[in-house]
Amino acid sequence: MFAKQYSHRLPADYDMGVIRRRAAQLGPLWDNAEGLLFKAFIAQERGGNVYSSVYLWADPSQAADFLLGERFQKVLDSFGRPHIESWLPLDVQRGTAQGALSLYRQEWALEPGADRAKVLAEEKRRNQQVADSGDTFAVFLALDVQAWRLVRVTLSAKPLQADHPGTGYHVLYLARPGI
Repeated sequence: MFAKQYSHRLPADYDMGVIRRRAAQLGPLWDNAEGLLFKAFIAQERGGNVYSSVYLWADPSQAADFLLGERFQKVLDSFGRPHIESWLPLDVQRGTAQGALSLYRQEWALEPGADRAKVLAEEKRRNQQVADSGDTFAVFLALDVQAWRLVRVTLSAKPLQADHPGTGYHVLYLARPGI
């Protein structure tokens, strides 16, 4: 598996309706993408406008084909070459919700002296608790191998909540061909 996110910071006065229409138009093109578990088209509109995409790939070669192929050219043509954060998924859990209105990203350092096996077991238990909450579509835990950070991405059926841990985004479209 392979996970990634890239974001585009947009001007404060940018018409986010353009982004919502873009997600509605392009989202369905991902509904049958080979090797993809899900792609979330997401946005932030408070404190600055951000348009972003989060991917969870079952097949890393399909992720590479996307980045080096024609489909990614639309991103390059519209926004330029983004910085792409990439992660190694460690645990993926499917919740019972049938869709998602919000996405939350939490991250924290994996301390040098930590018992990595114990941390992983604890975080897998936490993922299961999140998945069992009833409003979760999916949750995954991943390792940022460059920065030695753990990242948890949660897709929730509830609208965005300001008090939820992590960085929150509105889900504009959720393509989920592999889930």
